[in-house]
Amino acid sequence: MKTIRRLLYRDIVGSVAFVALAFLSLFYFIDVVDELDGVGQRGRTTAGVLLAALYELPGHAYELAPIAVLIGTIYSLARMAQSSEYTILRTGGLGPGRALGLLAALGLGFAAVTFVIGDVIAPVSERWAVLQKARESGGLQVGRAGAWLKEKRDAGAGGGSVSVNVGGIAGDGALRDIRVFEFDARGRLQRRITAPAGVVGSDGHWQLSDAESITWPLQDDASPGLPSQAPADAGGEDTAPDDAGAMREQHAQLRWASKLDQGVVAAALLPAETMTTLELWRYSVHLKDQEQAAQRHQVQFWKKALYPLACIVMVALALPFAYMHARAGSVSLKVFGGIMLGISFVLGNNVAGHLGVLSDWTPWLVAAAPSLFYLALSMAAFAWLVRYR
Repeated sequence: MKTIRRLLYRDIVGSVAFVALAFLSLFYFIDVVDELDGVGQRGRTTAGVLLAALYELPGHAYELAPIAVLIGTIYSLARMAQSSEYTILRTGGLGPGRALGLLAALGLGFAAVTFVIGDVIAPVSERWAVLQKARESGGLQVGRAGAWLKEKRDAGAGGGSVSVNVGGIAGDGALRDIRVFEFDARGRLQRRITAPAGVVGSDGHWQLSDAESITWPLQDDASPGLPSQAPADAGGEDTAPDDAGAMREQHAQLRWASKLDQGVVAAALLPAETMTTLELWRYSVHLKDQEQAAQRHQVQFWKKALYPLACIVMVALALPFAYMHARAGSVSLKVFGGIMLGISFVLGNNVAGHLGVLSDWTPWLVAAAPSLFYLALSMAAFAWLVRYR
């Protein structure tokens, strides 16, 4: 059995590595060509484009891992079946149960590698890619209205809430165009802080540069001149407050205390691809605690947590191809069928995620549904081929 395991694993791993390398080369070429139009604009250089595309390769490897496992395994098993190697292995004692067990163990190995790439390497490299583009273009704009964050204040701190808007990320990685709105327990605006730049410290304080602070005096009843709710996320112009009795201050450097730490701010500003599974979980919990919509990030968390297990499903889906009759030219047809299955899996996974967010379905079930469907499909096809073919 050790000889059979070594033969299968060496052949399948080599095929999967070859397919993954081919896909990564193609995606690297596409990323470089797509960004070449921006060379020479806002300080972007060819070397910077090549480096940013290189940083994005681990993310592509994570996304393509199940498809590469499927195509590589199908190619290896179909080639062995066509050359009668797999038939000889079957006559030598490799029954369906043993074959399924061997490939399941190999699928676990692929899943472990995929998890390490997606949860350790890819988030770091994706952040490097984002910062590289920000350095060369002079900054990164976060949508039209920026990113909004919310924080509830404890009753011991006077209650109320805080809404923070961050316009983007500067070329040096600092935050830019920061606006802070502090409200009391009755929803009345108490303080507004604006700063063109700032950084989030690790000690629970934001360091704001050239900040302007406007503080309104406490009143028993809401004053007509004071805003009574948080500004809308539409990104429009701020309503000019009545400055009667307000205190305006200028600060070269202002330390502002907040529970919005570096992880929460990074999750709000950077794409989801830059977050690990644990960071997605923490951010979804933060959104839920702040009574904000957390469905999208909960679905993203479960998709990222369960995605490596798709490699086991892909290995199981490839096993029935070894039991099909070998005919001339059948390997290419089986590989083509594997590509179609892989594309359908990715499409179904994405569609299920969007439908889960729109329909507010159970997050873990949304993330697991495509893998469970393809696993059932592969087991049904495998059982039918073993029994009747």
